[in-house]
Amino acid sequence: MNSLLRPVALTCLFLVLILVEATDPNDPGYKGSLLPPATHMLKEKVTPLHFYVHNMICGPIPTVMPVAGLMAEPGFGSVFIMNDPLTQGPELNSKLLGRAQGLYAFVEDKGMSMVTAVNYVFLEGKYKGSSLSIMGRSDAFDGVRELPVVGGTGLFRLARGYALAKTLFLNLTNGNTIIEYDVFVIHY
Repeated sequence: MNSLLRPVALTCLFLVLILVEATDPNDPGYKGSLLPPATHMLKEKVTPLHFYVHNMICGPIPTVMPVAGLMAEPGFGSVFIMNDPLTQGPELNSKLLGRAQGLYAFVEDKGMSMVTAVNYVFLEGKYKGSSLSIMGRSDAFDGVRELPVVGGTGLFRLARGYALAKTLFLNLTNGNTIIEYDVFVIHY
């Protein structure tokens, strides 16, 4: 090895060893890391969740805003942003657990098929500060539809699973909807 490169190589090796030592969770001096723990070291668990989402296009405080497409008569190409209440029960005045924040777009020229991308942000209870991300196809006229859980934060970091959505109420005049969710989350 070139005599000029040898000190550089040794310095790099020394720095790598220091970094490896500093990120060892078994080290008593370990202060934590922004990196997630290795999944093989954690126990996987399944958490079932049950909640309701109130999608309100009309009313005193709308939680949905059209941002593209046909606004007067939503259909193919219409896109909506939402910040819906996520509640413990089907009544709007039921305990607020969090918010369903995201978007949905109508992707079919006839019918109610949508692509949805939603973060369920928990503001209360055991999961406060955590969120779940769901993305997939949904049709309000299907009895029960399945959407994949594609990720999460906080207690739901590295989440995967599925959500079963069922429309409890749909006002075809103004678009207001109540959706019941059963979500099964696999996480560490």
